[in-house]
Amino acid sequence: MSRLRRGVVILPEDRWEIARKTWQRAEDMGFDHAWTYDHVVWRWLRDKPWFGAVPTLTAAATVTSAIRLGVLVASPGLRNPAAFAKEMTTIDDISGGRAMCGVGAGGYDADLLRAEPMSSAERAARFAEFVAVTATLLPGGSLDHRGTYYTGRDLALVPASGMPLAIAAGGPRAMRLAARYADVWVTSGTPNGFDAVPYQAAVPALRAQVRALEAACAEVGREPSTLDRLLLTGASVGGVLDSAEAFSDAEGRFAELGFTDVVVHWPRPEFPFEGDVAVLESIAERNSPC
Repeated sequence: MSRLRRGVVILPEDRWEIARKTWQRAEDMGFDHAWTYDHVVWRWLRDKPWFGAVPTLTAAATVTSAIRLGVLVASPGLRNPAAFAKEMTTIDDISGGRAMCGVGAGGYDADLLRAEPMSSAERAARFAEFVAVTATLLPGGSLDHRGTYYTGRDLALVPASGMPLAIAAGGPRAMRLAARYADVWVTSGTPNGFDAVPYQAAVPALRAQVRALEAACAEVGREPSTLDRLLLTGASVGGVLDSAEAFSDAEGRFAELGFTDVVVHWPRPEFPFEGDVAVLESIAERNSPC
């Protein structure tokens, strides 16, 4: 069984003089990709320092050379798809073709910028349109679109980009979007779940999600094996970084489910994602790529 690609989320909470060393350390540890969150403020850290995703990734591109870099995930509540696609193609150029574009339906912080919160129906519809525009523009397609939420008149992005489009999807409608447009399907387990259960206990729910994704692929006429599957751990899937042994066991279970990528959070000294960076060091030493 081939090794899953490994990624890490680095929260954009540290000043760059500190964060720079973390991004470089992630590359030195052999991670295949590194990501950051895209929010104005974020849940439990809303009163703590929090920096922008796009400038952070741009800076990371200049101090690394091999690791892939991405946002996990951008959302239509905060972003215009054309402007965001342009920013990501710029990061892709600066990084020498290492960018990955992750998108999702959006979190609670998007509602902080609105007079009234979005309904579930509006959030889903906006996301569908956001994905369609992004997927058209990133590879160099032209756009003449007058939709419900976005407009693009005789628009094309030059240069085009071949960066992967990763789509976070937990429900049926979003999974159909992933099946139709994504290079990478992203799940964190239970949608909007933040009560992490041990990874062993999460396996049945993850298996059901994989089956639902494959059903969505069949519905849109796509071969499921052409879609990579990324599992973001730490939110609803816990225990993966308890030890190097736990990581190895979890990685094997996730591979058996059909995942191609597993992502952990860079350990923090306190909640959320409390952990020990020494575990990452041990994983790098024991499970270095062949």
